[in-house]
Amino acid sequence: SESEKHGTVGAVALDGAGHLAAATSTGGYNNKPEGRIGDTPIIGAGTYARDGACAVSGTGKGEYFMRYAVGHEVAARVSYLGESLEKAAAKVIQEDLKQHDIGAGLVAVGADGSITAPYNTDGMFRGWVTPEGEFYVATHGEVFPINP
Repeated sequence: SESEKHGTVGAVALDGAGHLAAATSTGGYNNKPEGRIGDTPIIGAGTYARDGACAVSGTGKGEYFMRYAVGHEVAARVSYLGESLEKAAAKVIQEDLKQHDIGAGLVAVGADGSITAPYNTDGMFRGWVTPEGEFYVATHGEVFPINP
């Protein structure tokens, strides 16, 4: 539906040398307060990458992504608590942010090549390529393999 469409585009990558990278572009939101800076340009909030841990790109209400330092928090949970990327990302999206009744999601890749894309809304456009070269896309719960 139209209400599910937003302007954020995020990308995360793990290269052959083990380096991680993240990038985020956002359309922001309409009628925003003058001078508002969202989470996208704040490293550690909506975008974060740390070699040896993970790369994260998020979408949602930026004020909460900044308050919770979402990208950094996911990487810290992986690095310091030893959580899997999937568990760390789900904790932040499904517990920390959901309690504020805001729609949020992220895409992340771990240093081990693991991939996750949790969201707490009806759907989130996402796609990924595995280390084995398999392609996948999804908008809601069902994931579709793409055969190039």
